[in-house]
Amino acid sequence: MPSDPIHLSPSAAQRVGAIAQRQGKPARLRLSVEGGGCSGFQYRFGLADDLADDDVVVKEDGVELVVDAMSLDLVRGCTVDYVESLGGSAFRVDNPMAAAGCGCGSSFAV
Repeated sequence: MPSDPIHLSPSAAQRVGAIAQRQGKPARLRLSVEGGGCSGFQYRFGLADDLADDDVVVKEDGVELVVDAMSLDLVRGCTVDYVESLGGSAFRVDNPMAAAGCGCGSSFAV
């Protein structure tokens, strides 16, 4: 098992790389957690242009997954994946810290 505090699946890394290339940005996905959503907290994704001093960065296939120190407390041990299904495609977080979540997978409770 890798010792990184967070993980990025190969399929997520490939998707981030494709999006970043299309937008002419660094292949760097930022995962953050905000209050709100139907379960208390919600995940936010975006391409990160810059890094902060307290960011945690892990790499997979040349793509960086970035999480700020405050959000890391709520997503430690998680895996960010990219899934495609009949219902659509999306980044999905498998979060072992989450005690509950909503049906759409974008919010959680601890």
